[in-house]
Amino acid sequence: MAKLVDSKETIAVLQRTNFQFKKQFGQNFLIDASVLDHIISHAKIQKEDLVIEIGPGIGTLTEALCEHAGQVIAIEIDDKLIPILEENLAGKENFRLLHQDVLKVDFTELLKEYPSFSSVKVVANLPYYITTPILLSLLEKKLPLSSITVMVQKEVAERMQAGPGTKDYGALSLAVQYYSKPEIVQEVPPHCFIPRPKVSSMVIHLSIYKESPVECENPEYLFKTIKASFMQRRKTLVNALSAGLSLDKEVIKSVLSALSYPENVRGETLSLDEFAEISDNLDPEWREKQKSMFCRFCE
Repeated sequence: MAKLVDSKETIAVLQRTNFQFKKQFGQNFLIDASVLDHIISHAKIQKEDLVIEIGPGIGTLTEALCEHAGQVIAIEIDDKLIPILEENLAGKENFRLLHQDVLKVDFTELLKEYPSFSSVKVVANLPYYITTPILLSLLEKKLPLSSITVMVQKEVAERMQAGPGTKDYGALSLAVQYYSKPEIVQEVPPHCFIPRPKVSSMVIHLSIYKESPVECENPEYLFKTIKASFMQRRKTLVNALSAGLSLDKEVIKSVLSALSYPENVRGETLSLDEFAEISDNLDPEWREKQKSMFCRFCE
């Protein structure tokens, strides 16, 4: 059992080091052993795994990860936590600490230093204020990850797993589901942390796809289409895409009609596959390519 997860031990570390929480870093340290066990269990950490942890705090989760993983790389931005982590994880030969902003880490180069590991996983208690940028950055870089298991704000987890037609469904849902299969592991109430956050959290597990299950000619344009569709949820897709993508409304109407979608369809009702179909047919580059092919056929 990792000792740092004990609330008395956590408080003792904080008092001994005179650590002051910083609101700008969204620091809430886990003090519930059962939650820790659920995270390790669902991440299925093994000695063959290289684990990347973001925002390790005083090392509560880190300590448990080191007991199960082959290598743990923890990334921490707070200067004051570096000596605490070095002390708490002293003697852990499979532990490496990076004092960096996670959004500035070159993960491609970092992982080249560890070619022997067959699996790379991200496990973290993510700061609320930067959850979405971190997750999207990890997914969009197409790193050789097998899974991401993270603690996030409850409403963010619900948005990641949401389906078409629900109130939580949006651009984040579609982005996460393009790259992975999300599964909510458990809800975690505020009393499981020091200090207590104002809202509940959730542990969510993302199984990363080797290949996206959605066929799409231009993923970059797909995400532009999705983003534009949810900029103003109350607008019809025609109006939203016209404003967000600077497209002529008649062009959008023509594409929707050809694909048998009603003119008043809204983005919140469309699945990822349907967005990919619409995006491919709206993409100016794709349309120009189709026009060129048609012209050559007519010659």
